[in-house]
Amino acid sequence: MPIELPFDDEEASTSVDLKTQLIRFVATGALSAVFDFGLTLLLQEAFGAPFWLAKAAGFILGTTIAYLINRRWTFRAEPSKARFVAVVLLYVVTFFVNVGLYNWLMHEWGTAFLMVALAFCIAQGVATAINFIVQRAVIFKIK
Repeated sequence: MPIELPFDDEEASTSVDLKTQLIRFVATGALSAVFDFGLTLLLQEAFGAPFWLAKAAGFILGTTIAYLINRRWTFRAEPSKARFVAVVLLYVVTFFVNVGLYNWLMHEWGTAFLMVALAFCIAQGVATAINFIVQRAVIFKIK
């Protein structure tokens, strides 16, 4: 089984309405984005990592945090190997969308802080929209 947050399984059995899920998803995404952006900037600015590598590391950290919180709190889904595999496949797709879009925008716009932040927000926004739609419509309906 994948790594889990230490909540009890009774909490995971409650269904959550769309509005609550969306609010929780955005809150979780904001927290995850702080870690993602922080690591991305650290690797780019302090260590001189290439854009794609810095963003890839940030994305992996951020999406790991997001999955662990969203599975239990946002969607309140019970543990499932099939669901975990589906999330991994979704994250592979959104990884390439997010990192590819960020890398392209950075090369187009340059490395001024405002451009870095804007490129990050656009790439993150596109990946977040894809993630929410697929997770709500497909993944967290898997038993």
